[in-house]
Parts: sequence; structure tokens; C-alpha cells
Amino acid sequence: MIAAMRSLVGPVTRGVVAGLVAGLLLTTVQALARLLLGVAPPAELVGDRIAPLLTIEQFFGLFGVFGGYNGLKQAGILGGTGGQLVVGIVIAVAVALVARRSARRGWRLLAILTTLLFLAAVAVLWPILSTSYVGFGPGTARLVTIVVMAVGFGLFGLAVAGTLWLLGGVPAPGEPVPATSGDAPDTPAGEPLDRRTVLAGGVGVAGAGLAVATLAVGSELFRRATFDYDGLRVPTMPVSPITPNGAFYTVTKNVIDPRVDADNWSFTVDGAVGSPQTWDLAALRAMPQTIQETTLMCISNGVGDGLISNAMWTGVRLADLINAADPSGDTVEVLLTAVDGYSDTFSIEKAMEPTTLLVFGMNGVDLPQRHGYPARMIVPGMYGEKNLKWVTTVKLVTEEAKGFYETQGWGPNFVVPTRSRFTAQGSGTQVGRATRTELAGLAFAGDRGVSRVEVSVDGGSTWADARITYPGTQLSWSLWSYGWQPSTPGETTLVVRATDGTGALQSAEERSIVPQGATGYHKIAVTVV
Repeated sequence: MIAAMRSLVGPVTRGVVAGLVAGLLLTTVQALARLLLGVAPPAELVGDRIAPLLTIEQFFGLFGVFGGYNGLKQAGILGGTGGQLVVGIVIAVAVALVARRSARRGWRLLAILTTLLFLAAVAVLWPILSTSYVGFGPGTARLVTIVVMAVGFGLFGLAVAGTLWLLGGVPAPGEPVPATSGDAPDTPAGEPLDRRTVLAGGVGVAGAGLAVATLAVGSELFRRATFDYDGLRVPTMPVSPITPNGAFYTVTKNVIDPRVDADNWSFTVDGAVGSPQTWDLAALRAMPQTIQETTLMCISNGVGDGLISNAMWTGVRLADLINAADPSGDTVEVLLTAVDGYSDTFSIEKAMEPTTLLVFGMNGVDLPQRHGYPARMIVPGMYGEKNLKWVTTVKLVTEEAKGFYETQGWGPNFVVPTRSRFTAQGSGTQVGRATRTELAGLAFAGDRGVSRVEVSVDGGSTWADARITYPGTQLSWSLWSYGWQPSTPGETTLVVRATDGTGALQSAEERSIVPQGATGYHKIAVTVV
């Protein structure tokens, strides 16, 4: 038995080396394709494939395990890439062991396993293979992704075969199997190295080179990653009426956001329509334009949090685009898809409102890449997840559909509730007795406008009207201030509430962000000294 086990050491060792070299080559090819062609590797796509299938509880449970969404993204990429290397090593070891007895069977096994790996990846990831981070249309994107995957797995198989041959583990077709059961004969002392031995030595150099290449491309991809801005919040003080583009809150599902080439991109309305329509960016810009101030807020924005911002958006009415496609009267919803594979829905009635826009400008300039260049949706009164960035398709559907996060159980109501908060003070603030302190903050009521803001300096027992310093629009936030001159030292709780444009008071019910967004009054504890 010991002799048998020793006879396995050589093939297993060669298999590990071959699998590692081939896996590094595959990883490098995938990284280059991601960098240059915007084709996400399986390690990245599998996260988007799995995420919508999780429940909200499972999704947030993973946040707790990996330290938030960014931690989960990094763990997913590293785990997927590491798993790919492990699978590559297992395949190469299996081929090396089989090839000890029959070279032909070794080659056949390699071809079968590589093909099955490719087909399994295509089958599992098929629903999201239309993802293109440079903006190719769905059909082109799916074809490009499949071709890149085929090339990558093909090179992987060739690298396994070539490395094993160089190491003496798999004879070339027609070459006899070594009498030593697959172990390459030793070169007698004092004799020159043969050609294969020299080439085998080059395997180590090639492996090191691939490791360096993978690290270099990976470093550039990491530099482009969203880790340093995902979850960006609007500064608490001062809050300007219009949020600068660089300070606008940012939430993204992506490890690396799209960098869309407008020449690749187009916008399509199809589905339950009589005449599907497609526009490029130039054609959209040539249409009558609308400039509209609208505030966006994330569904994950907790009471008192800063995942909310306001901007001036330039674009065209979605209703005009839908009407050009001759929509069916049976349509109940629109299903929107973005270049990064994200999708979401809202009612056809909301789609046809004149304030629902497809925009290509933000605060007087082109949309920044991270905010959806070349075009995104603006859907006033609905949470940010409905305002798709990098949107490419609007499909009219005759029955209810679910988008990326809806399938986890978010909703069903995605209408923004009335919210207000302090921005100039926070819990733990100290204020001087008999000194005027200017309290300040913001209020937002979706697409209903804000008619009134009230502040309580005694924990909600009594209320006084704040002064609205920036009324905004029916679709945007309002900014407010309140002059407070406390006379009694000690601790107290400040509370704020708002009334929307219909006269409805903000809900005092304390509700978490799951599954329909948070509600409740923002309260801060201060000390009068």
C-alpha cells in the first residue's frame, strides 16, 4: 500500500501544479475580459444569480457574517475565484491520475470535464448572461459573455494538458506511457538536461508570470471597485438645496460599476407593444427635454440616516417613449432592466405620469458613471431602487413581475413615506443655556411635497412650527430651521415631524427598513449647559 501511495505522489503533484497554472490563466483571462470588455466572470455573476433568490433575512444575515454589503461582495469574489482555482486543481489531478494508465483516457477526461464545466456555468448563469458592464445590448452581451467563457475554459483545458505534458504527466497522442507509471525518469547525474526538463522548468516561470499578471489586472479592477463609495451618504452639515454630484448618496449592488460606452448602448421599449422602439443617446437628446428637481431616497435609509439627496435632472418623459411603441391596453406593469443585470418594476400608471423621466443629465452635466451614465430612470415618489441606473430596456408586461430585490421579499409598497430629520445637530450635542441655537434639517414626502415642519424640544410633549428655508418642489425635499433658546439646564430630547402637501402628518410608528422602508420620528438627545 505504501508503494501504491508513493506512486500517486508524482501525478498528484503534477496535477496540483497544472491546475494552479491553468486556474491562474483562466483567472487572468477573465480579469482582462472584465477590464476591457465589461464581461463579468462567473465568480462575479454567481452573486447576482444568487442574491435575488435569498430571503431578506438570509440577505441581511450574510451582511452580519461578512461585515456589511461591501464585505459580502469581497468575500463573494475572493471565494468564487478561490473556488475556481480549487476546481481547476481537482480536474488536473484527476486527469493526471487517469493518464498514468492511459494517455487517451486522460485527454478524453480533460475534454469532458472542461466541457461540462463550461456548460454548467452557462446553464446556471443563463438568466444573467446578458449583463454587459460596457453597455452592449442583451443579445450581443449574452453572445460576448458566452464566447469569453468558452475561450477561458478552452485555454484552461489546453493549459492543463500542456503543463502535464511538460511535467511528464500526460504523454502526447501516440506517445507511449512511461514505464514508471507516469513518473518522469530522473536525468542521470552529470548529463545535460533534456528538452522536456528545460520546458518543465519554464512551467514555474510561467506560473509566476501568470500570478503577477493576475495580481496586476486584479489591482486595477480593485481600484475601480465600488468599495470606497458604496453607501456614500449626503453630508449632514451643511446641507445644500441641490446636492453636488460628488456628494450625492450612492448605493450599488455591483463590485465594479458599469463604465458604459455610449456607442454600445441603446434604450428599447418592447414587450406588450405594437411597434417596439429603440433609441441611441443622440436620438434621445434630440427629443424635447424636461428639467426636473427630484429627491431620491434609498429604501435602506434609516430614520435620521443620510441615504437621500436632491438634484436637477434633465431627460425625456418615459410616457412619450412608451406611446411611440404603441402600448397594449392590457399592460399592467413595466419591467426595467439595466446593463448590469439589475431589474425592477412599477405600474404602467406610474410609468405614464409626466414626471417619470428617462434622464441623461444631472445638475447641468452628463450623468456621472456611478449615477447611471448614459441614462437612468427618475420615478418621483418611489424609493431609489426603482430609479434604475444604466437602464437599457423597458418591457411592458400584462401580468405582475418582480425585480432583483422584489424577489427577496421587499415591498410590496415602495412609495416613500413622509420623513424628516435633524442635520445640524446629533445625539450628544451640548447647547448653551440662554443662547440661541439654530436647529436645522430636512423633510421629504416623496411626490407629495412638504407643507409644514414642526419641532419639539421636550420629547414630543409640545410642538412649534419650524421655518422652511428651502421649500423645494412637490418632488423634492424641503430644508428647515428653528431658533431655540433653552432656559433650563439638563438633558432633553429634540423631535421633528413633517406634514406632506396633502395635509397628512408624518407617521410616528417606528418601523424598520425591512421590508417597506423605515418610518418614525427622528429624535436626538441634547444637553443644555
